[in-house]
Amino acid sequence: MPAPRTRRSADQRRAEITDAARELALAEGLSAVTLRAVAARVGVASGLVAHYAPSMDELVASTFGDIVGGELAELAMLLSGIADPAAQVATLLATVLDGSRTDVTLVWVQSWGMGERNEALAAEVRRRMDEWQQFIAALLHTGAASGDFRVEDTQGVAWLLLGMIDGLSAHTLVRWGEPEGRRELLERAVEPLLGLESGRLRSR
Repeated sequence: MPAPRTRRSADQRRAEITDAARELALAEGLSAVTLRAVAARVGVASGLVAHYAPSMDELVASTFGDIVGGELAELAMLLSGIADPAAQVATLLATVLDGSRTDVTLVWVQSWGMGERNEALAAEVRRRMDEWQQFIAALLHTGAASGDFRVEDTQGVAWLLLGMIDGLSAHTLVRWGEPEGRRELLERAVEPLLGLESGRLRSR
């Protein structure tokens, strides 16, 4: 005799949909998060997904925010165990450019293009970019306050650094260059921005 089917609660259905959207985005990119694809992954009709997630634009936006927010929290935890400001920056660059985060990089790259037609996503992208910039700026401010860095405009340099990280990370999607080369290139560019002697970041 077949086991009786268990009816999911509304919260359970929403959690299933959220998890499916995240899995799709990490496996195939943010553009893969569609009504039909999410329904297929959950194993339900598209209408049920539409009932619990009536706005796909907002589901895509929240999926993006969940993924990139998790990455930043992970990096913040990693750097919190490092006392030396230069070692923090060196570890940040080595981690984001080691070639192991292409799934998250694809989510980022697609978000910039998709955000042109999805205002909910665009707003979330702007918010998360601001979070990243503030995170980097805080690292630079700490290093400047301790005398390890010689930089006055920590906010501006943080934006420059974020832009360079984004650009070089995107190169991994087409396998242009090697992770080690990208990291060394960025280290050489960042050292003078922070008033560090040549090789300081590369020695870490």
